[in-house]
Amino acid sequence: MAQSLFLMKGLMEAVRDTSYDVRVRLLDVQQIGPELALKWDDGREDFIPLERLRKRCPCAGCNGEMDMLGNVYKVPARPLGLHAFEIRSIRAVGGYALQPTWGDMHSTGLYSFDYLRRVAEATDESM
Repeated sequence: MAQSLFLMKGLMEAVRDTSYDVRVRLLDVQQIGPELALKWDDGREDFIPLERLRKRCPCAGCNGEMDMLGNVYKVPARPLGLHAFEIRSIRAVGGYALQPTWGDMHSTGLYSFDYLRRVAEATDESM
């Protein structure tokens, strides 16, 4: 059964805000089983496995931070339990990104629409 993850009233209106310079707009997002389903305004639909999405979290804690010299600083990877691959909620950030709260309460990753499309196109070995 499809479960809409937009929990706050007016959230889709925030995603459709046209004041941002974004080439593609997200029309709908739903969790369907172990995948996140994304519907775009260009007709494209993506289905991203939640495990892949979490393992590709773009936050500094998961992905590291780069200094001005190109050095990447990253905390040691921590094991992800089963709850780490469940989405508790998701919110729109402006008109350009989604911010999920995962089952283990991790919530610092901002997944830009462009990044979500790249993750959808990637295989588990790429990126």
